[in-house]
Amino acid sequence: MLVALLICLASFTAFWVAQRLAGVTLLDVMVYRAEGWTVRNGGDLYALEATVHKLPTTYPPFAALLFTPLTLLAVPEMRTFATGFNLLLVLGVVHLSLRLVGVERRSQRFVTALWVAALLVWCEPVWTTLRYGQINLLLALLVLWDLTRRPGNRWAGVGIGIAAAIKLTPALFAVMLALAGVVQAVRLARAGQRWWNVWLRRAVLATVTFLTVTAASWLVLPYDSKRFWTEMVFAAGRPGQAEDTANQSLRGVLARLLHTADPGAAYTVAAAVVAVAGLAVAVVSLLRARTAWAVMSCAVTALLISPISWSHHWVWIVTVLILLAAETRRTGSAWLRAGSVGMAVLFFSFALWWVPHAGGSETSRPELDQNAWQFTLSAGYTLAGLAFLAWVALRLRKNRHHARVQMPEQQRVTGRTEPRTQALANE
Repeated sequence: MLVALLICLASFTAFWVAQRLAGVTLLDVMVYRAEGWTVRNGGDLYALEATVHKLPTTYPPFAALLFTPLTLLAVPEMRTFATGFNLLLVLGVVHLSLRLVGVERRSQRFVTALWVAALLVWCEPVWTTLRYGQINLLLALLVLWDLTRRPGNRWAGVGIGIAAAIKLTPALFAVMLALAGVVQAVRLARAGQRWWNVWLRRAVLATVTFLTVTAASWLVLPYDSKRFWTEMVFAAGRPGQAEDTANQSLRGVLARLLHTADPGAAYTVAAAVVAVAGLAVAVVSLLRARTAWAVMSCAVTALLISPISWSHHWVWIVTVLILLAAETRRTGSAWLRAGSVGMAVLFFSFALWWVPHAGGSETSRPELDQNAWQFTLSAGYTLAGLAFLAWVALRLRKNRHHARVQMPEQQRVTGRTEPRTQALANE
């Protein structure tokens, strides 16, 4: 444990020094602070243009209320706090990810988390999250906290509701839970059992939490809340240009592929197909007690279908890589090991930045004139996300076929299913 702690501290210190040498600006945390000041001063939140880059407010009003404590710190102290807090969140996300994939012993999980965090802090999404002072790791932590609680935990669901009130995309996890809960309720009702189940409870609690927090924000900021929920929530282009290399969603990839700033119907159709397929994979995984597969499938689906998924939104790759490593160790598959290494190389290589990109320029848009090689590099995260969903779908199909072949023979020999399997199915 001591060695792991020292290695993690050394890695985090080197990371902090490297970011300072690279001249990171923590631009987004400056925007958050400006939002907090606007709330404190009673200004128009969605007329705000923060920093010299004139960046707008894009999150719901609750997020701005959450950012008001940042105004109590001077800028240097705020930047130090943002970096230190995000490094702690890296550890927290890794720790919960290990629990998600089945590392139950707390001491083992803690030591492993130190080693893994020391490495994964250097991947591009985490680097960029800390470079800007983003809140992606906090959102991931809230969701993972909910989805790694034991079935009887009364607060599981609150984290997803709060995360969705800060930024809307985590709401897809509540949709996943609701769909799985409805299917399970039908199964239980047909079996003559009580239909209420853990997934429905968590989905309802997440929804109630979201609505409560949003309503409270409306009471505090009625004008800003009305503007957001009637105007800004529909402004897909407000966060930035769709074709920007940093946009690793389907919309961004299609914009670069079709050489247009607005992929229009092509994106709508693609997003609808991926949303249905991704949620189906997630729900089936949850129903088959493959919780880690379900959570990651839902997270990747949200990233793919969102109009804007900047590269730093892909901090979920931390949990994906941990899941792939755990599955590789469990199965010993050479193909899975190769795929896991390939995905790790992609997210550690910063490859999407190797191609010409505008860097926020409003006039020069080289992303709209990419050749095939440049397009492939700039579509890496999206292609990896689609490949991950396909892999989970294939594993589910393979496992179902295996269960059909093996279960009759097992029941014939023992006269019953394994207690652990039956308990997971009932849960």
